[in-house]
Amino acid sequence: MTCISCVVQIKTSPQNPGQFRYRTYPPQAVLLLGLITTAQRAGFTLDEIRTLLPYDLQHWDHDALMDALTRKIADIEALQARLTQSKAHLLRLVEDIQARPEDMDCAANAHRVLTNVLAGPSDNLDITPDDVRLLDRTDRRQSVSRGRSKKAVPP
Repeated sequence: MTCISCVVQIKTSPQNPGQFRYRTYPPQAVLLLGLITTAQRAGFTLDEIRTLLPYDLQHWDHDALMDALTRKIADIEALQARLTQSKAHLLRLVEDIQARPEDMDCAANAHRVLTNVLAGPSDNLDITPDDVRLLDRTDRRQSVSRGRSKKAVPP
């Protein structure tokens, strides 16, 4: 088995630009980092991961792990259902915006669309803070800023 090494630069003072120290980690560290990364991608927080991972990776709490995985799957399925509803709502909104009568100006169309949105059921946008945590931050940024800038709408 080989170990991995990590170079750490220690700044001691402005006159001394730094020293390099090596730290050696066992091969198990690579496995542990992979498990943590995979768990985070699945939506687990670091606190949740900490409670599930055994100290030595040899003594897993099978029941706790299975319960956590099953709960996370249920959370993801609920999120998927809510996101499907949200997508359908947004598709209807786009369709409504594009269905502007030719003799209607943009401001009147915006009023028409907003009236329709407010008159409809509000349960379609049932996103919780946990749902946002499950979404990858990069994906959220890209979905908002992909080629678009925020513009202020006059009152």
